[in-house]
Amino acid sequence: MSGIGPVEPGEGTHAGDAPSPHGRLAPLYTRHRRAVLAAGAAAVVLAGGLLHVTRPRPEPPAPPAYPSQAVEFTYLGPEPPQDGLPAGSFSFGVGVTTRDGPPITVTRISQPSAGLTVSARPRPPFGSPVDDVRTVVITLRVTDCGKVPRNAGLPFLDVTLRNRRAIEDHSFILGGRYAHDLSEAIEVACSNDRASLPKPENTPENASALPAASHNADRANRP
Repeated sequence: MSGIGPVEPGEGTHAGDAPSPHGRLAPLYTRHRRAVLAAGAAAVVLAGGLLHVTRPRPEPPAPPAYPSQAVEFTYLGPEPPQDGLPAGSFSFGVGVTTRDGPPITVTRISQPSAGLTVSARPRPPFGSPVDDVRTVVITLRVTDCGKVPRNAGLPFLDVTLRNRRAIEDHSFILGGRYAHDLSEAIEVACSNDRASLPKPENTPENASALPAASHNADRANRP
């Protein structure tokens, strides 16, 4: 029996190959094919760029805390008297601790009373280590007993702090024990100051002056 079977591919051809134009249409086909490939590549690049832009990005790290939020001043108690200090001086210990964040530098320590001066050992500027207590000796001196607070309810220290984020002026209240010890030290210093003042002499001139003044005052007030 005879019949017509499947057409076999010719020599040099394969069944899956797409036909390609010949003759004058060949350059046009080549240019068109290159344009299609270029457009496809551009679409892939564009899609990749959009994916990169729109994908979630990790949050930037939070900035470090302000220095006043990360450092702690703690009252430690009176310090022994130091040799060579002027009269009316007394000292206290204060612990300075940086709880977290970058290191903090204490650049200034002062207090608000006009009748007191303050100094510190170590002298500012000095660093405050992280998670470690640095003991600072604060020395106060009474310079004018008429201008110092005798019973300060909440005395505080004014400090200037610096870290990588900011420079801050801040006031630290050291608590009731510091207020009590400060008031006692001021009272002792001013009592010693009054005791060192020369007492007026009880001379005849001084003895007669006061009654005369009082007598004149009585006469002036008399009807």
